[in-house]
Amino acid sequence: MPDPAALLALDARRSVPSRQLGAPGPDRATLLRMLASAVRVPDHGKLVPFRFIEISGQAREHLGAFVAERALQRTPDLASAQLEKDRQRFSHAPLVIVVVACVRDTPKVPALEQLMTAGSVCFALLQAAQALGFGAQWLTAWMAFDPAVQAHLGLAEGEQIAGFIHIGTPKIDVPERERPDPEALLQVWSAA
Repeated sequence: MPDPAALLALDARRSVPSRQLGAPGPDRATLLRMLASAVRVPDHGKLVPFRFIEISGQAREHLGAFVAERALQRTPDLASAQLEKDRQRFSHAPLVIVVVACVRDTPKVPALEQLMTAGSVCFALLQAAQALGFGAQWLTAWMAFDPAVQAHLGLAEGEQIAGFIHIGTPKIDVPERERPDPEALLQVWSAA
């Protein structure tokens, strides 16, 4: 039986390192089309426990400058190479979408399920970007979990960063890497 095109697309998914993403990025209509696909994730209780922040243009450099300043506050003797890496983190891809997990306090849907929904949005956005001819990478690093960076980006109480999704045109063809064998990971359970 031939593989359906949707499975072939899943099988072809690769992350393109953010340093290897350049212009052009998606225009507004293309971005909205990507997001329309990204929001079609399992969402117990229809809580929509996520939202998006778009970072493009000069905002990327402003965020990088803030992250570098914050990195020095956290580690005053930070090596200059690491400081420059933090400063440049958001300057490579023309577009960065911050997927924000908006966990709600509800007895019906545990926080973990809501976080998994936000994580699913990150993955679906990677798929949508690739389907439309772009490259993308899902990153976090320390700044995703830093309260000062979260506040700088306007996150509210109970919100957290699920991922920074860097999107642009790939500068390289990313080679395939070895993937785990699903059969080796599959365990059959039966009642003893």
